[in-house]
Amino acid sequence: MGSALLPDLGTEIVIPVCAVVGIVFSLFQWYLVSRVKVSSERGATSPSNNNKNGYGDYLIEEEEGINDQNVVAKCAEIQNAISEGATSFLFTEYQYVGIFMIAFAILIFLFLGSVEGFSTKGQPCTYNKEKMCKPALATAIFSTISFLLGAVTSVISGFLGMKIATYANARTTLEARKGVGKAFIVAFRSGAVMGFLLAANGLLVLYIAINLFKLYYGDDWEGLFEAITGYGLGGSSMALFGRVGGGIYTKAADVGADLVGKVERNIPEDDPRNPAVIADNVGDNVGDIAGMGSDLFGSYAESSCAALVVASISSFGIEHDFTSMCYPLLISSMGILVCLITTLFATDFFEIKAVKEIEPALKNQLIISTVLMTIGIAIVTWTCLPSSFTIFNFGTQKVVKNWELFLCVAVGLWAGLIIGFVTEYYTSNAYSPVQDVADSCRTGAATNVIFGLALGYKSVIIPIFAIAIAIFVSFSFAAMYGIAVAALGMLSTIATGLAIDAYGPISDNAGGIAEMAGMSHRIRERTDALDAAGNTTAAIGKGFAIGSAALVSLALFGAFVSRAAISTVDVLTPKVFIGLIVGAMLPYWFSAMTMKSVGSAALKMVEEVRRQFNTIPGLMEGLAKPDYATCVKISTDASIKEMIPPGALVMLTPLIVGIFFGVETLSGVLAGALVSGVQIAISASNTGGAWDNAKKYIEAGASEHARTLGPKGSEPHKAAVIGDTIGDPLKDTSGPSLNILIKLMAVESLVFAPFFATHGGILFKIF
Repeated sequence: MGSALLPDLGTEIVIPVCAVVGIVFSLFQWYLVSRVKVSSERGATSPSNNNKNGYGDYLIEEEEGINDQNVVAKCAEIQNAISEGATSFLFTEYQYVGIFMIAFAILIFLFLGSVEGFSTKGQPCTYNKEKMCKPALATAIFSTISFLLGAVTSVISGFLGMKIATYANARTTLEARKGVGKAFIVAFRSGAVMGFLLAANGLLVLYIAINLFKLYYGDDWEGLFEAITGYGLGGSSMALFGRVGGGIYTKAADVGADLVGKVERNIPEDDPRNPAVIADNVGDNVGDIAGMGSDLFGSYAESSCAALVVASISSFGIEHDFTSMCYPLLISSMGILVCLITTLFATDFFEIKAVKEIEPALKNQLIISTVLMTIGIAIVTWTCLPSSFTIFNFGTQKVVKNWELFLCVAVGLWAGLIIGFVTEYYTSNAYSPVQDVADSCRTGAATNVIFGLALGYKSVIIPIFAIAIAIFVSFSFAAMYGIAVAALGMLSTIATGLAIDAYGPISDNAGGIAEMAGMSHRIRERTDALDAAGNTTAAIGKGFAIGSAALVSLALFGAFVSRAAISTVDVLTPKVFIGLIVGAMLPYWFSAMTMKSVGSAALKMVEEVRRQFNTIPGLMEGLAKPDYATCVKISTDASIKEMIPPGALVMLTPLIVGIFFGVETLSGVLAGALVSGVQIAISASNTGGAWDNAKKYIEAGASEHARTLGPKGSEPHKAAVIGDTIGDPLKDTSGPSLNILIKLMAVESLVFAPFFATHGGILFKIF
């Protein structure tokens, strides 16, 4: 079959070095952001001789005679309130999640250990009965360890992302005084800190875990990589609670702030008189930053684990070819280097001088990273894979050429770009779909809702075709391994994707701080422009997350079917069909729970905001300060309480189905949840994004058409705000959480597959 050009020693050096480079680069970006001081010192930002992106500009406040020191002090005070609120929420959430994490780790150990009655004797390998593998007890112990590793890494990823975002929001506001280019660079660099830290940490921890596990497993690569799948389960289970809890928090605050503040009281967004405004800004960080970080980390961990499991029972594992085995990790390593170069295009090679250049700069990040990564994949494929090898394909070994595997990764990468741009077309107010939704507000909220729902359903078509083509091409060339590396291809530019995604909430917070600090309307216009571009890129990020989740889930499904020794999944079999139809229902059940949770929490928030406006004398006149802390507490308490039932639904379904109905029914449940979950997730995210940007289109009044619908406070604007309020839980709670549902159920089924295959299907055995 031949051997790879890169020796094993080279692989052992390249992967950790690339991970360390990513961490060092993220810390350097943090250092650059930290040079913007949130203090009233003169010249505290950057050297005055640097005129790039308007460093030499006069401050707008100086032109307008506003006291600069008071503004900076106010920004620092607001930033501290947001940071404290976000930190407090995450610590509270992690206490509950920590209890779950320990309980579930014990469950993994007990279930997997009981497969062979906690025996310490070696057992015949699953795929090669002539060879002896490590005992099931070892799989139980190491799966539990890797689960805890994945969970802790996911929690740290989300927490660090939140801390970086709350560190950067006021700095972005202060830099907006010097020009939109300066503010853009601070926001984007802060996003890059999160992107590179997460990508590099995920890679490094996984690589170290593999090498440590190898000390025990030795030549038993089948057992080693089966144990490593716990890493993906840990990452995704934490992401589920982070996404659902953070999503409920942010949307309860957002809906409460919008309905009372903008619709009833007719005051601007982020007005300091609104009691829910701090909770709203905290929510942006705990939902869109911490939640998204954990989510994409989960996708990365699972796609890597799925690829490694299939590779371990292919020629790579059989022949103990370490370099070829680490192909998924080498793709991720190359991705870090490519994203590093791509980031410099936004922050150093080109400068932004006008508002209209912001969105193209962010879109160029996607294009540049995709083009460079295509070249990177080719280099990795030709240096790290033999010219020909075999891939496990449901009981047989399929001969695959290295160029075929290159096409599998590339098709996933480019499918991700297509999904990103289709998402942008349907959610950006620069294009006709969102403008049509805005126009429908002329006749009230009902027509706005109808147009928004239609847009969301229509936006599913092209992404599904892109995913379908990626699946067909990758499966045809390299079976389930091809699908797993296609998912990795889509996630290979995760550092850039996360940088763009985190940029949005940071810009949103910057606008809120500008409003609350009473800064000039010209600064607010700049932060609004940053936020509008970030809103679209956040939708693109969600599109990437959902697309990659579909591929990851399918790859995990294939690994589960192989591990559970199911020869074929026949949908005409009653056992499978009942699973299929129940699985297709689960995303609806889950969405209903999360939507109602947001509604319940928002109801309490609306009542509290109304109470404060009605009972605090001088609040509307700006003479009294609202009670922000009570609103923060309402969001925190509601989200912690309401995240448990949806989380339990997702985590318990595979266990209940696997134990009582067996692996065939469970395979039907996984397939059904995947098929319906992807559709609902895309339409929900895009509908919500379109409503949000339709509202911003009317508020900005940048075109003649938009001005006929405005200004703020007009009837069309009020209809747009109602649409945006309905869309909030769709795009920031239910939609993004669904991609975790389909991934998490699949990876959980894979981890517990040995137990289900041995002891599952109790009801069918009885009857």
